[in-house]
Amino acid sequence: MSEPRDIEPFPDPGLASGRSPQLAELAHRLERERPVPRAGFRAGLRARLLRTAEERVRVRGRLRLRVAAYASSGIILLAIAALGVAGAGPLAAG
Repeated sequence: MSEPRDIEPFPDPGLASGRSPQLAELAHRLERERPVPRAGFRAGLRARLLRTAEERVRVRGRLRLRVAAYASSGIILLAIAALGVAGAGPLAAG
């Protein structure tokens, strides 16, 4: 298998052949000199992301409870309406 550095980084046929090595060198230099955020920022970001993930798990549990409550109340209301149409129940025409 070839190394990632062996692959032509800019396979643009419209690019002059002399420009490709210059662009590849510039890309490598930008990768090497890329600024890295401070350790404090990275730690704070990690803590925030983990906290958000825990909140999502809690909200998901409450969401399931809400869906179950809405579904059951809808089924109850449909049953009451069906009883009324059948002539029995609290909504029956007397």
